[in-house]
Amino acid sequence: MNDLTRRRLLTAIPIAGAGVLGLGFWKMLGGMGRGSFDPHAINAPILDRPLPDFTLPGLPDQGEGFGAADLRAQTAPVLLNFFASWCIPCVAEMPELRRIAARVPLWGIAYKDKPENAARFIARDGSPFARVGLDQSGMTAIEWGVSGVPETFLILPGGKIAWHGTAEITEETFNREIAPRMKAAR
Repeated sequence: MNDLTRRRLLTAIPIAGAGVLGLGFWKMLGGMGRGSFDPHAINAPILDRPLPDFTLPGLPDQGEGFGAADLRAQTAPVLLNFFASWCIPCVAEMPELRRIAARVPLWGIAYKDKPENAARFIARDGSPFARVGLDQSGMTAIEWGVSGVPETFLILPGGKIAWHGTAEITEETFNREIAPRMKAAR
């Protein structure tokens, strides 16, 4: 192979790669326009399965932590919210979480956060969480299939995972997705 052919080949490879990426983005955007692509829809293999085993320590001044056994022991549905003090959508959803916590018990897991930062974050305007655990390593989040924060799970009595949300929770989401599942579980 001569130098001219090799240069053409080396020039064509990045151009072809950019073309393939462009085609992928074009298909994704086309799906969004037709309503067939939901960027928050992820494969959630944990749904309708038992809780992963875990035990987490609590945050400073927020009480003791909790684990899977504590969630399994609940006789009413519980919302489990993964959050972090450094997460902008988590900050945005806190007022909604405080309103929702008046309707259903809400437990939190601080994801990859410094204990003092997470404790300050949830105490700042009043914690919506009945219990809070600290997942500083992120290993519990991996077991749950968390891909980013905030993410929320509806846990039914006995420990069955009935719903998984991958974006901040709103009143509309609660009424449309969570409340009907809670009602069906009673």
